[in-house]
Amino acid sequence: QVQLVESGGGLVQPGGSLRLSCAVSGFSLDYYAIGWFRQAPGEEREGVSCISSVGDIANYADSVKGRFTISRDNAKNTVYLQMTSLKPEDTADYYCALEYGYLCSLAAQEYDHWGRGTQVTVSS
Repeated sequence: QVQLVESGGGLVQPGGSLRLSCAVSGFSLDYYAIGWFRQAPGEEREGVSCISSVGDIANYADSVKGRFTISRDNAKNTVYLQMTSLKPEDTADYYCALEYGYLCSLAAQEYDHWGRGTQVTVSS
């Protein structure tokens, strides 16, 4: 059974950093692109970043370019999202998701498997 578990969320002050992790179990990540998404209360789910199955291509939403970095360790079946210079508008529940194939997309409908999310709150 496929399981994705996000961790690393929490409360951080503006300008701070957090690193989110997404641990995947149930199968190998080698053939899956991975995306990070977020959803704030009352808002639609937004694609934040994604990375190709072999980790050579990464995409970012304009709102996080230069501040967030996605990475993956297929040997550990884990994906990371390093978030720096956090802003209050980054506050949301963050989800990781898997998309079968090499290339990744920031469109949520392309993803087949989802985690339950981890909450990130940026506030002073």
